[in-house]
Amino acid sequence: MYGKKLDDREADKPLPPHSKKMREPPPSHEFSYRWFRGPTHDPCAYEGCPRRNSFSPHDWSLHAIGGSGCSLQCVSTQSSLFKCTFCNSNCFVSAWKTQYTVPKDMQQQSRNNTPIRQRSGSTGSNDNDDARSVGSSGSLGRMNGMKASASTPGTPRGYVGGYNSFGDYNADLKGEEWIEISRDQIYIAGPEDIGRKLKLEAAAYSSETGELLMHRVVKTDLVLSRAPDPLKRSFVTTKSANGASGGARFRIATYNVLAEIYATQQQYPYCDIWALSWEYRFQNIMREIIDASPDVICLQEVQADHYENHLYAAMSDQGFEGVYKQKTRQSMGLAGKVDGCALFWRRTKFHLVESYSIEFNELAQRQATQVLGLSSRSEETVSFLNRLSKDNVAQLVVLELAQPTHASRANRDPINQVCIANTHLYSNKDFPDVKLWQAWQLLQELENFVLSRGTNLPLMICGDFNSTPDTAVYDLLARQTVHPGHPDVNITVGDDVPNVLPDPMNITHSFQLGSAYQTVLGEEPIQTNYTTNFKGVLDYAWYSVQNLRPISAAPIPDEGILTRHGEALPSTEFSSDHIMLISDMQILGNSRPS
Repeated sequence: MYGKKLDDREADKPLPPHSKKMREPPPSHEFSYRWFRGPTHDPCAYEGCPRRNSFSPHDWSLHAIGGSGCSLQCVSTQSSLFKCTFCNSNCFVSAWKTQYTVPKDMQQQSRNNTPIRQRSGSTGSNDNDDARSVGSSGSLGRMNGMKASASTPGTPRGYVGGYNSFGDYNADLKGEEWIEISRDQIYIAGPEDIGRKLKLEAAAYSSETGELLMHRVVKTDLVLSRAPDPLKRSFVTTKSANGASGGARFRIATYNVLAEIYATQQQYPYCDIWALSWEYRFQNIMREIIDASPDVICLQEVQADHYENHLYAAMSDQGFEGVYKQKTRQSMGLAGKVDGCALFWRRTKFHLVESYSIEFNELAQRQATQVLGLSSRSEETVSFLNRLSKDNVAQLVVLELAQPTHASRANRDPINQVCIANTHLYSNKDFPDVKLWQAWQLLQELENFVLSRGTNLPLMICGDFNSTPDTAVYDLLARQTVHPGHPDVNITVGDDVPNVLPDPMNITHSFQLGSAYQTVLGEEPIQTNYTTNFKGVLDYAWYSVQNLRPISAAPIPDEGILTRHGEALPSTEFSSDHIMLISDMQILGNSRPS
């Protein structure tokens, strides 16, 4: 059924605690809302500042203006720049080269708050609209349930810069008033609002007496335009792709989208706080996904409340169906603030046959009791489980082609199903044994699943493996085993670090897997994760070589492009610290016995 999540088929079940779906206001209260559009003004007095001609998020980022987040005002009455306001020190220094000394007989005029040199963005006005409003506080971006974004009909919404740290420039032009534009609860800003501030006056009244119970006024910073369209990814195609015969083709993508709970200023100090907000990043991420046009996409670090309230509906509107599995930790503070994996497929290409989830915590418990025979209360069991219970999960679906293919040659049988696994392994670099154990257990589960069907079922394993190509995890996936001398299987075992791995000779699997990017491009990318602390490959799209063939792959953008609008990722252009992997695959047929 279109528009209904397969995860939540019970139509009448109550909304989860973290749901932000609108509910009716309390019966004893009535609310009123008034939206106003503010006057225009130049944010910087320096005529060469890009902010005077552009309201693109790229031009308004800290990176674009040299890292300064504070506005500056010239206070020298002897300067022609007196009371001129600049958005950063670089603009002030550049403008200072053009200033001149004001004659003494005109300095008194400057002291009377009249600028000597009429520069754009410098009025000398100290009026503050908020100071005249009752209960004024905060910025709009911090108010739940209130949205404002720049958009044009038929295009994704942009963003109001309500989170930037540049403050109020006190540059509103005199003679212009705040104009009322709406009395709806939610106002979606349009092109006419770009470069202006918005103000909301909200009031609550008693339904019985009409008494005013609450009156609040909040004002945004300047409305920015939406970010430019995402980078168009090019594809490299294999030489044999054009003449290759075989079954159906499909495009698959994998993408760690960076959950809001991890997108903090402490973790990414080089990125603007407003550019880290989910409201801004979600629009960019969706546009990336739409531009990539995948038939299947595996997403990691999808926050539970964001899947419920934003992602599923947006993907459904784009023609996708999906399933979600959050990590198994029971609490991370506020309800819904747990990330997990989401897997979507295009309805016109596939329909769902089977769907399962894998919890590595549960596999650890099973191995401790059934395989190792440990008592559930022993110290050895507690140590074993503490080492392995990291809450990571995986998803498994079997998809069938909506339009089955037919045999193209007499000796081939068509395959119309494909198994897709999506996972996100543990991230801590100090736990290589845990990552290897998780990868091994995932492969064991997939072996049991695929072999139990008795068919030559194509398999893809995608996700964020948090493992570079020199790790034992990569060796296991690519070579079916790990070398006994690999440092990842020879960590120091002691009281604090129990041995969770079997003999290396037993860490094997029977799949013949290839990496789509390594096959198409001849090597893995230089990086799929790009931050100031780490740059390297963590994400992969593995495929079963006997019945799948990669046709093309989209190379990772060059470092110069990744840092075009920021020191590292995320930035105003790239809204995750990971880069999406995209590959076109072809299903191969079964060989008939001669």
